[in-house]
Amino acid sequence: MSDRTTGARTGLVSAGLAAVALGIAGAVAVLTGQPWLFPSLGPTVMVLAETPEQPAANPVNVLVGHLVGVLAGYGSLVVTGLTDSPPVLVSGIDTPRVIAAALSVAVTTLVLQAVGRPHPPAGATTLIVSLGLLITGRDLVTVMLAVAVVTGLVTALNAALGAQQDGVGAG
Repeated sequence: MSDRTTGARTGLVSAGLAAVALGIAGAVAVLTGQPWLFPSLGPTVMVLAETPEQPAANPVNVLVGHLVGVLAGYGSLVVTGLTDSPPVLVSGIDTPRVIAAALSVAVTTLVLQAVGRPHPPAGATTLIVSLGLLITGRDLVTVMLAVAVVTGLVTALNAALGAQQDGVGAG
């Protein structure tokens, strides 16, 4: 097969995996009224579907990455005193919010590199939290449930399709 044919096939398979995974997450969101769809789930699905052999697509890296992102995001809200503040879309951007955002991404990056579990989409998750978009305990548990379900689903579909999983941390 030519590179163009292989790329087109990969694109179609990846698009199908993304549609199935996000369709299921969206259906759960509609049925439960909970945020099973959020911005960082898109890049996570893309990494899992398009490049399952990369360390960032390792299911453990995905789960650890988002968990660290959630914790760092919420921790940055605690440090900056923003846990009871409205989200940035309501209040606008100010210095404490900028500090929370920068701190959350810095901590997420540091921790994921220190433990050898890279997953760049976790940088979006930590911003979602530190910008106050999803911050209740219920929201954060839902984020992790959605990540776990989507990761398991795409990983299982990849395996059924014969995609190779890296299986290690940083590679």
